[in-house]
Amino acid sequence: MADKITPREENFSQWYIDIVLNAQLADYAPVKGCMVIRPRGYALWEAVQSELNRMFKETGHSNAYFPMLIPDSFLRKEAEHVEGFSPELAVVTHAGGEELEEPYVLRPTSETIIWSTYKKWIQSYRDLPLLINQWANVIRWEKRTRLFLRTTEFLWQEGHTAHETAREAEEETLRMLNVYKTFVEDFLAIPLLTGPKSQSEKFAGAVDTYSIEALLQDKKALQAGTSHFLGQNFAKAFDVKYQTREKTLEYVWASSWGVSTRLIGALIMTHSDNKGLVLPPKVAPQEVVIVPIFKTADKEKVLEYCDGLAKELKASFRVVTDADDKQSPGWRFAEWEMRGVPVRVEVGPRDLENRKAVLVRRDTGEKKTVDRGAVAGEIKTLLEEIQKNLFARALKFREENTVFVEKYEDFLPLFEGEKAPGFVEAFWCGDPECEAEVKADTKATVRCLPFGRQENVSGRCFHCGKEAHHFAVFAKSY
Repeated sequence: MADKITPREENFSQWYIDIVLNAQLADYAPVKGCMVIRPRGYALWEAVQSELNRMFKETGHSNAYFPMLIPDSFLRKEAEHVEGFSPELAVVTHAGGEELEEPYVLRPTSETIIWSTYKKWIQSYRDLPLLINQWANVIRWEKRTRLFLRTTEFLWQEGHTAHETAREAEEETLRMLNVYKTFVEDFLAIPLLTGPKSQSEKFAGAVDTYSIEALLQDKKALQAGTSHFLGQNFAKAFDVKYQTREKTLEYVWASSWGVSTRLIGALIMTHSDNKGLVLPPKVAPQEVVIVPIFKTADKEKVLEYCDGLAKELKASFRVVTDADDKQSPGWRFAEWEMRGVPVRVEVGPRDLENRKAVLVRRDTGEKKTVDRGAVAGEIKTLLEEIQKNLFARALKFREENTVFVEKYEDFLPLFEGEKAPGFVEAFWCGDPECEAEVKADTKATVRCLPFGRQENVSGRCFHCGKEAHHFAVFAKSY
């Protein structure tokens, strides 16, 4: 219940962990840095999977699966890739009681093993485009972990596509970035910035990396997903060529893209409050909870009334009834608020007598008494309003915590100590050394160079004073 949750304003980090544990989304695993995803947490991941799977297939992609064990030599074929991932690799050196001739790396990402396979699958332009997605687990030996946001093992999907031309691969990269933006904004109700990462922040082995960036309630940013234009880097590393329409041989062009269970962390940190979890209706495992209120004398009649209501509502909504008479109604209210169910339906003897029901919104706490015959229609309207309100509220928060600065002397105080000011916009020269100095001074990084803001950039870099080439968004991040 709420008394189990550390207030958000007192300790945001502990508030987040309290919600994850008390809402029974995940638990700590006996393996350091790993988590056990509990049924309620996994139900959220299933909602993500279900909708993204639909969107992937609508854009022509098919699911496949590749081994978790990757020969160490594969990673070393793409120099920038192995350098970027080396600090996070977990390596198997012994199996079956013997030392292996070649170590195997536990999958940190699958570009290498997939491109070694694509070499067998791709011979001609007729084999292209190849549009594959994989749902899998990943191992990255993180030093600092946090449930859902950053764990040693996590779940994700990773798309890997091969194309005839650079233009097609670039179009695919941006298409899938837009798929992520549509899903996260429409279903998770999280407003996003999208755009390319700086060259210092791009994926190891990519030509260009694009990201979706969210601002959380502690004013830190979260990279919620990425889409990469890989050029011909991996095709050259694994000698993946195809016969063109002109009968010549050419290396294929590639993209890769992925989101993970950190989306659940983003969901929690964007919408929840000191009562517990707040969930957008579109992904809530239960949209409605019915809570009967009764004493012994009227228990049977109230339960019968609620049972009829539940049967009707289940035709259109995900519904659960909590008739546990071992706990008080107040305790049950607080428990379902903790779990984030968008709408609570309260029914007591007076409601039974008057053929009414009380509807309570999780996002605002507003109550409304409605006629029995109007309950279903009213819930439909409420769920739509809650979904829209959560997005609008998060967008308002982002707008109120975004500031533009022209000079470094105005930028520095915003990041003093552990303070996170939100998104800080500035004109930037694009020089990696300039970017590195800002990061060293403030721990702030370029989150992205947002689309729609790069045209007609004029002025001086806020940090070094050189000519600006980008409009950049800086923030502290997870």
